[in-house]
Amino acid sequence: MNPYLLLAIAIVAEVTATSALKASENFAKLLPSVVVVIGYVVAFSALGRLLKDGFPIAVAYAIWCAAGIAGVALIGAVFLKEPLNLTMIGGLALVIGGVVLLELGRAHA
Repeated sequence: MNPYLLLAIAIVAEVTATSALKASENFAKLLPSVVVVIGYVVAFSALGRLLKDGFPIAVAYAIWCAAGIAGVALIGAVFLKEPLNLTMIGGLALVIGGVVLLELGRAHA
């Protein structure tokens, strides 16, 4: 399977699970709790498969984390009305920029 497809699956599953975590109310609500568990199982399974297939762990984890952080921050701001200011956006840009540099470094290694 395409490694970037596996990575995308892992990211979407992790962002979905993390977003549902708040709605689960500490696992008191069944449906969001099931989404959390299934989301994390899918995320770690896809990430594990990616690593098993030889994708570099530093790059995979960095992309997975950065995309997850950005995705959850955006979902929090748009759907949960959580604050997102210019300083926070700058921080997200730095995280994403760091991941881009890791990927560029891998390409030139």
